[in-house]
Amino acid sequence: MKLNVLVACEESQSVAREFRALGHNAYSCDIKECSGGNPEYHIQGDALEVAYNSEYQWDLMIAHPPCTYLAVSGARWLYNKDGSKNEERWKNQKDALDFVQKLLDAPIDYIALENPVSVISTAIRKPDQIIQPYQFGHEASKRTCLWLKNLSPLEPTDIVGKGEFIEWVDKNGKKKRQAKWYMDALSKAKNEEERRTLRSKTFEGIAKAMADQWSYEILRDLAMVQTIKELQALQISEFLNDVAVRKYNL
Repeated sequence: MKLNVLVACEESQSVAREFRALGHNAYSCDIKECSGGNPEYHIQGDALEVAYNSEYQWDLMIAHPPCTYLAVSGARWLYNKDGSKNEERWKNQKDALDFVQKLLDAPIDYIALENPVSVISTAIRKPDQIIQPYQFGHEASKRTCLWLKNLSPLEPTDIVGKGEFIEWVDKNGKKKRQAKWYMDALSKAKNEEERRTLRSKTFEGIAKAMADQWSYEILRDLAMVQTIKELQALQISEFLNDVAVRKYNL
């Protein structure tokens, strides 16, 4: 059985590629053209319009909303140097949170939304899980939060070292610390757009874990639903009817 998978706000196709490798109908979606080399599996357009379009019959959506106005690391830009509110920045944050809420409310049975540590936790709800690349075979650190709907937290697949860090003192005498992979990547970026893309990188091990673990979970649930429906039709037992109502809303 194939799942219909939407990977929203993804132009790299990193996650969609792993689901397609398992045989699923997986499509990336972004307002930008894809850079993953498979434009035939990319929907260029508004992710919300695609997510809410019932014609696609999506089973699962994994969403990567832009973190520019959501990440706590950008909180300092909410105020101007004179201490006054940066009204444009506050509006951008509100719009970003509205976008996140609409993604979470999409009419799709299984949803995972990914973002770094952000205001989503206080403005909407806390994440269901926080993962790191080093739990999935990459010697690198990048705290990634997951908000889940009808999905189990990811199980680590290969715990390795946390990777190297670079430490320095800024012009104000404050100590700074950042993951080396991140600093190396940013040093290679040619412009702000490339820096944003690098910051939002999905590590291959995480993408593979999403595809492997959540595909199995959803297919198992769908198979159980089908079995229960068949048994209900045969009026096998009151117990199964109770399970159907409590867990699967049948």
